[in-house]
Amino acid sequence: MSFQLEELLRGAGKLDELVQQLLDIEEEARQVQDCLEPFLYDSYDTGCNALNAVAESRKEVGKVRQELVEISGSVRASHRDYVEAEAKNARPRLPAFDEMKLAWPPTRDTSNYLAGAVFPYWTSSGGVARGVLESPLRPDLRPRPVSVERVDESVADVDPSMAESLRRLERLHARNSGEIEVIRFDNNGSASWMVLIPGTQPDSPPTNPFDIQGIGEALGYDSEEVVPAVGAALREAGAEAGDQVVAVGHSQGGVHAMNLSRDKAFLSEFDLKYVLTAGAPVGGITAEPGISSLHLEQVQDWVPGADGRVNADTKDRVTVTLTNEVKTPEGENPGIGPGHDQENYAAGAELVEASRDESLAASTAAFAGVIGAGGAGGAGGVAKVTRFKLERAPIPVLRPATPATSGYEGWSRNKVKP
Repeated sequence: MSFQLEELLRGAGKLDELVQQLLDIEEEARQVQDCLEPFLYDSYDTGCNALNAVAESRKEVGKVRQELVEISGSVRASHRDYVEAEAKNARPRLPAFDEMKLAWPPTRDTSNYLAGAVFPYWTSSGGVARGVLESPLRPDLRPRPVSVERVDESVADVDPSMAESLRRLERLHARNSGEIEVIRFDNNGSASWMVLIPGTQPDSPPTNPFDIQGIGEALGYDSEEVVPAVGAALREAGAEAGDQVVAVGHSQGGVHAMNLSRDKAFLSEFDLKYVLTAGAPVGGITAEPGISSLHLEQVQDWVPGADGRVNADTKDRVTVTLTNEVKTPEGENPGIGPGHDQENYAAGAELVEASRDESLAASTAAFAGVIGAGGAGGAGGVAKVTRFKLERAPIPVLRPATPATSGYEGWSRNKVKP
């Protein structure tokens, strides 16, 4: 038998609703008893029988109600036990020192164990990483305002499949310029949007919000500057309040994309329906109800495990682990490992879109439903593509604090340059 743990709680909730209905029936039976009492002496024999019948029925309803209460409690206890067991099984075993392979790069499970067991919750508000980011000696590590500038707009044939979206994201990442892409689709006469957010671009100036420092903002500060910038880009591209949006991100970009799913200001304006991530450490991010997400992770890719958290498995959230062995082509730079390669993830997305697995079929259908794709491979079609350059404010010049001045004076937040 296969099920998701949230189904247990949903089932317990249905039982609770039945319990309430039975309580209402018991109350109605009591009221009937009260109404019958004045007639008891008019016809003692039949009146007494009627009262007894109603009382017995009320008693039987009470027994059923109590049984449902006990079943609901057992279901919740089962859910608790499963959650504890899943949590234990999800923790990779740390090998003994003489068993450890010190080769680079580590696997996803090894990085997940080290981050979660050796440095538990290191990306949390009180964790190790946040403490480093908040150091007064390194103000350059804290988030700084991000401006948005439109750099290009065109009309092009766009394949809206998951795989081609990841390949398009790879080409965007190769520009190494802090750019995101906003694509407008015509979905049955209504506008829907896709936002592509690239991963870390280390060899770039400190004004690029997707540099190494951007990882800290994504994991430690919930993308507090990038999320509003994405919203500004959508508005500049023509998105209106209530429009449906899909966000796609690789690595650091996947964290920014998932942070959209819990940002109340962003969600109050746009209807984010789906998030697709590849090689991103997003286990500590919980989307608001009704937002679907699919996470692609490679066993040889250590990055998805770097936050020490395991992705929740729910009706709306699916994680696909790619287990095929991957290698860096001879002569090419391996970077942080072949498991993190975007083309490998795009190939995995093709398998996902062709899969008949019920969870994957439902997830890919949700993705296609937003952008109007016609199943695996996508329907294709003409779309408006707008690229925006995101630029982080310069590192503030530290000056002695006075009541009238501050090192941050004069900054503007998420303005769009024409």
